[in-house]
Amino acid sequence: MLSTVRNLIRLSTRNITLLSQRHKKFQINDNTEFVDKVMNSSVPVIVNFHAEWCDPCKILTPKLEELIGPMNELNLAIVNVEDNPELVHTFEVKAVPAVIAVSNGLVVDKFIGLVDANMIDNLIKKLTGGQHPPGKADTATQ
Repeated sequence: MLSTVRNLIRLSTRNITLLSQRHKKFQINDNTEFVDKVMNSSVPVIVNFHAEWCDPCKILTPKLEELIGPMNELNLAIVNVEDNPELVHTFEVKAVPAVIAVSNGLVVDKFIGLVDANMIDNLIKKLTGGQHPPGKADTATQ
């Protein structure tokens, strides 16, 4: 009996952990979902506009996932430009990858193209009040 309870607790804890990780990174499928998960988010969100055929996107997306993954108060939204033309138009995305940073429903920063890690780090710091992604040193002191 006790081992059954322990196993249930272990499974519940595992599911909670997986659930919280899943909500850190999510796909945006339509405008309503964008408003709900990005514009109305209680935490800042980095929005990555990408396309399956875009080679730089295939490099940038995993890098964003790696940097944002360990951060508690920052989410990553993925927007496929082919599936979301209205969002592409609204945010004037002219090339991919395009990244916007949204905090409290406002776009606070953006970049286009494959950028270096320092630029991504600066974007994250802007959204998190100067906090670095875990394991990152302050680039100004290097």
